[in-house]
Amino acid sequence: MLAAWTLTLAAIAPMLDATMVNIAVKALTQDFSTSLSVIQWGMTGYILALAVAVPISGWLMNHFNGKRVLILAVLAFGLTSVLAGLSWRVEIFIFFRLLQGFSAGIITPLMATLLVKTAGPENIGKVIAIVTTPMIFGPIFGPVLGGFIIEFSSWQWIFYINIAVVAATVPLMMRNLPDFPAFNRESRLDIVGILLLAAMSVAFIFGVSKAADQASFTNPTTLIWLGLGLALLLAYIVYDRRTTHQTVLPLTLFRHTTFKATSIGLFLANIAIMGPMLILPLFFQNMLELTTIEAALALMPQGLGMLITRPYIGRMIDQVGAKKVVLVSVVLSIIGSLPLILVTSHTSLIWLSVLLFIRGMSIGGITIPLSSDAYTGLDERELPQASVGANVIENLGSGFGTALLATVVASVTVTNGILSGFHMGFLVSVIILALISLPALFLTDKAQLS
Repeated sequence: MLAAWTLTLAAIAPMLDATMVNIAVKALTQDFSTSLSVIQWGMTGYILALAVAVPISGWLMNHFNGKRVLILAVLAFGLTSVLAGLSWRVEIFIFFRLLQGFSAGIITPLMATLLVKTAGPENIGKVIAIVTTPMIFGPIFGPVLGGFIIEFSSWQWIFYINIAVVAATVPLMMRNLPDFPAFNRESRLDIVGILLLAAMSVAFIFGVSKAADQASFTNPTTLIWLGLGLALLLAYIVYDRRTTHQTVLPLTLFRHTTFKATSIGLFLANIAIMGPMLILPLFFQNMLELTTIEAALALMPQGLGMLITRPYIGRMIDQVGAKKVVLVSVVLSIIGSLPLILVTSHTSLIWLSVLLFIRGMSIGGITIPLSSDAYTGLDERELPQASVGANVIENLGSGFGTALLATVVASVTVTNGILSGFHMGFLVSVIILALISLPALFLTDKAQLS
């Protein structure tokens, strides 16, 4: 448990950074005297670089001591944070954000894999509940902390604050983590596979980001990039077969029923969860006329709901299996999300807080079982590849979900007004939540196993 909590600390800086920077967009635009479309590359580029790094992390785990790789990645994140804060031109800022995203893309899958190896199959639910804790701290405290920093200091301190987190984390990792020997030194660096997966992720994420910019999935730029992403996916499938599945992400993993089900579930879950994370703050600011800090505080009940249920979710997964936990959580999430379709500018903030709290209680019950079941039934040598696959799918789902709901809200707003746009966005998220129940039927059921 000490090693698990120490590993979790490694993800706090990237998770806080990802949510705090969004609050600083206006300040960055003014300070660099540039446009929103240019400064947005500091956020989009971070996500794209993260997607590129994920498949490389699998090779690093196979060839090097996992503890040393993780420490170096955390140090690199701290260094690039300082350099991003010291940037004097927007081009330099975007460059260091790319390097930041790359180091974050090494940290996340490496941390998850090492935790699974530490826990063993009998404790995987409890440990995955721990590893995903930073995912909560980001949405809860990131916007609030970022808002206070912008209000009382400058945007540079959003990056400088990462130094304190890294300085506290690295000594703990050096002291508390055991050595994690290389998983498979005989594996080669699959340069072609890494390039294909990275390019595919970039094409899909960039394509959907342009859909959000232009409020349409049918604009030429989006169609071209999505088409390119599909072509790269097909190329990877052919390449994987020709190399007899000796790739960075062997598609034989999808022969495991649980891995296939969790992959579909994680993709849908990231759409249904990350999409509303974008439009909820906009609803609070545009419809309820809250300030940035007030909107961030209004989102906290959702995070508190996630924190309260988290200690019990891992225990329930280990006792009854991922299947039942996900199915019950989907129902609870729909209960907390469906009324959002009817909210107006006159809806009580107390009522909204209750809904967000219920929704937050269910989020961990969806994501944690899906994440833990992805590794069920796999050989230890398959863990790095499974971690790469799960992270690629989550990144694609998160990027697609954000763009999908932003596009839905923007396109409906043009014809029917901003309130109708928000209603349609919430409706789409509810439909996708309901779809998660289908792959959940194929997850682990401890009652059936016994």
